[in-house]
Amino acid sequence: MKANVNGIQIEYSVEGSGPWITLSHSLACDSSMWDPQMAVLKSRFTVLRFDTRGHGGSDAPDRPYTLEEMADDVKGLLDTLGVKQTHWMGLSMGGMIGQAFALRHPGIFKSLILADTTSRRPDNAAQMWGERIQIARTKGMAALVDGTLARWFTDPYRAAQPEVMARIGKVIAATPAAGYCGCGPAIASIDLTHRLKEIKLPALVIVGEEDMGTPVSQARAIHENLPGSELLVIPKASHLSNIEQAEIYNRAMLAFLDRVGN
Repeated sequence: MKANVNGIQIEYSVEGSGPWITLSHSLACDSSMWDPQMAVLKSRFTVLRFDTRGHGGSDAPDRPYTLEEMADDVKGLLDTLGVKQTHWMGLSMGGMIGQAFALRHPGIFKSLILADTTSRRPDNAAQMWGERIQIARTKGMAALVDGTLARWFTDPYRAAQPEVMARIGKVIAATPAAGYCGCGPAIASIDLTHRLKEIKLPALVIVGEEDMGTPVSQARAIHENLPGSELLVIPKASHLSNIEQAEIYNRAMLAFLDRVGN
């Protein structure tokens, strides 16, 4: 399904019944990234998945985006669906959007799960994202597949799961270059650590122990600055910890949601 929000078309799906939970995916993915969580979630929640602007079936304006703009996309989608309150689970870029949303639109999120994400840009962010954007523009997204998979999954998992690598690789390659390049500047400019204390929500911070893109140190910074948050470091997982260690991830996710109540 599509909704016209914030001047663009956003692709979304709704499954299950119960309290709302909204899932926000990583850069260069789409809502299918959350497939390993769906069976356990939709039996207890009304699950809203959507493709972030520039990804999947959503529009991909060819210009730089901001986290605030993407947070407003979510607000427009929730308003369209009549959702007054929802739990939020975001991984990587989805976690960044969640932080921006919680600060910009307080009172809507009931809890936050922030997985493999960051609240501050690394010192080399501008150069790193400039190089990746240049590759996407000049060589296409297919040129970024191998390097991205190497950052997202541990070597043993990639060797043992060629089918998963092929499936995720196709999603990366299918991401519109305009969308990838549009989101890059938003990710490269994130600087929210000093504002996390303003977020008064139950929160679970999850990170793969071997995550190179958003390492454990960045998860700890979120945890230490987000009052009352919990931190889980998942062994033998890299950036897409929800896929690589889905059983551990799902168990922690459900236990947290049980603790915070519906």
